[in-house]
Amino acid sequence: MATYTAPLRDMKFVYHELFGGDELQKLPGYEDFSPDVVDAVLEEAGKLAAEVLFPINRSGDEEGCTFENGVVRTPTGFKEAYDQFTAGGWTGLGADPAYGGQGAPKALNMLVEEMICSSNMSFGMYPGLTHGAYNALTLYGTEEQKQLYLPKFVEGTWSGTMCLTEPHCGTDLGLIRTKADPQSDGSVKITGTKIFISAGEHDLTENIVHLVLAKLPDAPPGVKGISLFIVPKFLPKADGSVGPRNGVACGSIEHKMGIKASSTCVINFDEAQGWLVGEKHKGMRAMFAMMNTARLGVGVQGLGLSEAAYQGALQYARERLQGRGLKGAVQPDKPADPLLVHPDVRKNLLTIKALTEGTRALVMWVAMAQDKSEKADNDADRQRHDDLVQLLTPVVKAFGTDGGFDNANLGVQIYGGHGYIREHGMEQYVRDARITQIYEGTNGIQALDFVGRKMSAHYGRYLRAFFHPVQQFIEDNASDPAMEDAVLALAKAFGRLQQAVGAVAQKGMSNPNEAGAAATDLLKLISYVAVGFMWARMTKLALAKQNDDPTGFYKGKLATGRFYMTKLLPQTGALLSSILAGGSLIMDMDDDLFGAAAA
Repeated sequence: MATYTAPLRDMKFVYHELFGGDELQKLPGYEDFSPDVVDAVLEEAGKLAAEVLFPINRSGDEEGCTFENGVVRTPTGFKEAYDQFTAGGWTGLGADPAYGGQGAPKALNMLVEEMICSSNMSFGMYPGLTHGAYNALTLYGTEEQKQLYLPKFVEGTWSGTMCLTEPHCGTDLGLIRTKADPQSDGSVKITGTKIFISAGEHDLTENIVHLVLAKLPDAPPGVKGISLFIVPKFLPKADGSVGPRNGVACGSIEHKMGIKASSTCVINFDEAQGWLVGEKHKGMRAMFAMMNTARLGVGVQGLGLSEAAYQGALQYARERLQGRGLKGAVQPDKPADPLLVHPDVRKNLLTIKALTEGTRALVMWVAMAQDKSEKADNDADRQRHDDLVQLLTPVVKAFGTDGGFDNANLGVQIYGGHGYIREHGMEQYVRDARITQIYEGTNGIQALDFVGRKMSAHYGRYLRAFFHPVQQFIEDNASDPAMEDAVLALAKAFGRLQQAVGAVAQKGMSNPNEAGAAATDLLKLISYVAVGFMWARMTKLALAKQNDDPTGFYKGKLATGRFYMTKLLPQTGALLSSILAGGSLIMDMDDDLFGAAAA
């Protein structure tokens, strides 16, 4: 059966030991988050995930959301779990105390998000979307908007959504048709239809606040004509309570492959009253405040599902008796040996473990850079940390979600036929993970963002935020005999990355299709190097602590790190070869040669 226990030991390792998260306490606003407080938060979150959210994960998947007469109901137990979630203050963990939040570091909040995603990804969608709306209004809302909406988001009585996609356009938002007609009182009337709206309608909160992309009558064409508006389901009264119903209605919910307990809605706006957020025609800037946060959050979803898949697969591999070890019986007193004795099963488990723990470290590096980019006491440090966040956001999103799907598949493989049926709960992870590679910008879009924007930004400044610490680590540790294998493996992969970046930049200047054809491979290449850098750093730390290791935690780190550097990081060689082969084989093939559509 699927199982979940929060990986607190590893979470505390990456937070306290690997990245010195205790130093965050010195930043303004984080003074109360001592190591003891951080650990207490993690432990309580672990209990909530294991005891409240995980037990309704499979039942929520099987029951799904229901839609009748415009009303969406979440599965049995979700409303009670949400009420417990809000009563515990979890909706406000990372929010500003000025609006009732607890002001926790983003790094701590990310670890809590991982636990939620591991235990019940569908449930996590509801507070997750609200957090994105909170971020957008924090950055671009008026003071009046902040005072009205943010406390409601923080306490969890109101929730938020992102309304971007329309039936005829997804990524190409310049094509949206939703209209915003100005009114004499300063509001607008919103008319149009949005699709794929996560948490667009549900029974968990008393109000749902939609952040909607639409075009004003004087909007220039394309994305330069998009504005962002607040459109609540119920219009707020002057005292902040819920007033009359707005012209917002759910037309239907989608029947999906996964995350079935998360309501994915068609939302119709029929002259719904709304208010501008930020400047007119500048809505994409505000929306990206939501999307960048959401992209990191989606990467954490993939990480959470990887962890859940690993735990379920490991338990099964230890308990399931099947066959004998290739060198003879390992447990001769039993009718067969456990699956864990078989090389291929062990390789699959190690792959999941190495990618999961490496990705968790990468997420923590980025999350702590986020904290420092906002709280550092000088502009240079804030910029340096933000550069790293900007560069690695598509890496976390794409690699985290590709890993989530691939690792969930490996978990099913370890179970064999029992993984393919619902009884053991593993196939749900595969279905839930698949959407993470698609929404908030497909992973192909993440690759184009990396190659087209992040690589060239500020004459390569974003790249330097990553390249410099990797190069410095290699130089600082090259002469350490204990680190020789890890440093050599990292240096080889890093050299391949530098060569690939140079080649793509050169070819892309004369032919953008060359950069586009290489984009996905290049994003994977830097992802493997980034996680390799994490494993090199974890190896260095584990070597220093392995002699005081009663539980074998650091020995496990060393063994897993060797596996990653030896078995997984060499994939950078194949990626480099593919990148250097160029894009002509992709782009020069005549369209007709793809084959005719079936008659």
